[in-house]
Amino acid sequence: MTKEQVLKVLQEHPDAFVSGAALAEQLQLSRTAVWKAIRQLKADGYVIEAVTSQGYRLLSGSDVLSAEGIARYLRHPEIRPQVFPSLTSTNTVLKSLAAEDAPAGTAVLAVTQTAGRGRLGRSFYSPSASGLYLSLLLRPDLAPADASRLTSCAAVAVAEAVSGLSGRETGIKWVNDVYMDGKKICGILTEAGIDLESGRVSYVVVGIGINLRAPEGGFPEEIRNIAGAAFDGLSVPDLRNRLAALVLDRLADYAADPFSDALFDAYAKRSFVPGRKITVLAPGKEPVPAEALRLNRDYSLQVRLEDGREEKLASGEVSIRV
Repeated sequence: MTKEQVLKVLQEHPDAFVSGAALAEQLQLSRTAVWKAIRQLKADGYVIEAVTSQGYRLLSGSDVLSAEGIARYLRHPEIRPQVFPSLTSTNTVLKSLAAEDAPAGTAVLAVTQTAGRGRLGRSFYSPSASGLYLSLLLRPDLAPADASRLTSCAAVAVAEAVSGLSGRETGIKWVNDVYMDGKKICGILTEAGIDLESGRVSYVVVGIGINLRAPEGGFPEEIRNIAGAAFDGLSVPDLRNRLAALVLDRLADYAADPFSDALFDAYAKRSFVPGRKITVLAPGKEPVPAEALRLNRDYSLQVRLEDGREEKLASGEVSIRV
């Protein structure tokens, strides 16, 4: 706990010096314990300046993901973040916690994922130091058919949070991808547990992966033409902690009422698929050319097939034809 206590005090005084004596007195620690905590924080990646007779200061340029750093920006007290250096998948870990009755608001974040998962069984590229990977546990009173609305909540939350911190425009490609400048910067995977007795949703785990910056050496060849990074070329102090808190807060806001007009309007405003020529993709089926007509109030996509028939897509995926 010593390291976390020292970090909390330094975070309360960003870019200002706090003397070793003041840290020791406030936290009831020895000067040696304070020095060891500072050394551990530096090893973790925090940029801490030490000046004789002035003390220590945490520079705002530090961008280290931590539970304490996220909590500093959170508005929702029920959200409890847990941060890990590496996990197989934040969704996989949080689903296990959900099965053990973890409370709503439990959030799992990882600096990197070794087996990140996307929709339709795909993997999600999750390198260290260039992305934000998180999952939030919700326990809504919903029918299983309505659980997918929480995916829409997450898409809007990410789009608004990224735009707010980057100053750049974001769009949503039906149903769950967030785009910037024509490239995908975020994927979302929503998984639910069903109470067999009531037939209602027992829990929902919303997983979010955001590309912050291009990884060293660039994205892998297979995704290089479609993957983008939201904050390339930008310097945003404490980016990971601020963005994580903003995404979690906004997701909690929208998830409180996934049937709200405000949510639909925010989603529709950023949806760029209606009016475009698309290809409908479904597991085990041949791709089908179509035209996207409009987004329905239940977040399904109304399309017109080449033979003139209209269909409502409630799930699946689409690609935009160029």
